[in-house]
Amino acid sequence: MILVIDCGSNKSKYIKQIIDEFIDVKQCKLLDFNLDDLNDVKGVIISGAPILITDIDPRPYVQMIAWVKTISIPILGICFGHQIIGLLHGAFAQKMTPTRDWEEIGSFEASPILNRLPIDFEMMQDHCETISIPPGFTLLASSDSCVNEVMQNKEQRVFGVQFHPEVSGNFGRILLENFVAICSPAEDYH
Repeated sequence: MILVIDCGSNKSKYIKQIIDEFIDVKQCKLLDFNLDDLNDVKGVIISGAPILITDIDPRPYVQMIAWVKTISIPILGICFGHQIIGLLHGAFAQKMTPTRDWEEIGSFEASPILNRLPIDFEMMQDHCETISIPPGFTLLASSDSCVNEVMQNKEQRVFGVQFHPEVSGNFGRILLENFVAICSPAEDYH
């Protein structure tokens, strides 16, 4: 089972719909999350949010996901999830020119999260902030507008993507299916 932590994005329902095609999925709101929600879970996806981390004090959100550093199951952060995971691990955030359209992402490092994707692929963007690459993470892909599009902590199997795979058509579905494959043996798929 995969747990989707909904941080308030109107796109979270699409994450759940796509993941449910491959493996059982449950969803909870970030503010309702507790560690018991991790029981019998093989992976966690932390969604986007309608929050600008450069306009607020992000420390309460970082504290809400501090457990990420203590568990061994794979984790994928999307947009806000990516940013808050980065801040938890020592990244810094900054504003950037807003991008809310399709954008070409160029990968330059092999990773299971990018399996079956071409070197250059398009994903839907919806953000106006970016984060640096935190210590312990490898930068996997960039775009013209955002350096840190995809990152990975190989020791913890923690991944982050700045774009929104849940609304990015076939390539987004492939990325989310890759995450399911990272989390589960093949026999767990529907």
